[in-house]
Amino acid sequence: MSNLHQQFGNIDIYLFDQLLKGRFDDCKKVLDVGCGGGRNLIYFLQNAFDVYGIDPDPDAIGQVRQLAQTLAPNLAPQNFVVATAEVMPFANDSFDLVISSAVLHFAKDNNHFDAMLRAMWATLKPGGCFFARLASDIGIQDKVFALGNSRYLLPDGSERFLVNQDILMEYTNDLGGELLEPIKTTNVQNLRCMTTWCVQKLAASKTHRAEPGFSL
Repeated sequence: MSNLHQQFGNIDIYLFDQLLKGRFDDCKKVLDVGCGGGRNLIYFLQNAFDVYGIDPDPDAIGQVRQLAQTLAPNLAPQNFVVATAEVMPFANDSFDLVISSAVLHFAKDNNHFDAMLRAMWATLKPGGCFFARLASDIGIQDKVFALGNSRYLLPDGSERFLVNQDILMEYTNDLGGELLEPIKTTNVQNLRCMTTWCVQKLAASKTHRAEPGFSL
């Protein structure tokens, strides 16, 4: 096994990019929303971060607890909880970094997306960082088929809730955030597009809900 793989595992390459830039060096308390078996947490677990995670799959939480027991045995198993993003089991202003990798595009509709995003955002401390990777229509607007409720059929055959740059910028401003770097999108051979959205929380969380259609 390579040294890099030992240090980082199968980490999201765009989260890895942020780590290489030192973006999260001072983010000592970390929450991974939709953590799965912990693929994005190996670096944090091995480097004395205070790590938490939620996932709706009990088996995944069992796996990430085992991983944490191996890599960071001082962490309590209760740091990893079966829960959904929109019903957050943690207090507001708790975390320096919230990770949401391939979660938000499973929203059922605009209201569900809004609820998930605002619940995650509320757990961030002022000055904290939010890292999200989610599906978008950026660059493939003419290749996706609308199914209603902001869900689309993608050319790869999957169904996803899709955002665009305007929606992400509206939320950045409405939540009281500031982009840590420009929004970046990867186009996978016109089959799907994944967008990286990195935001810093500048003020207290805004808790009002957006109306359907992203009228913020």
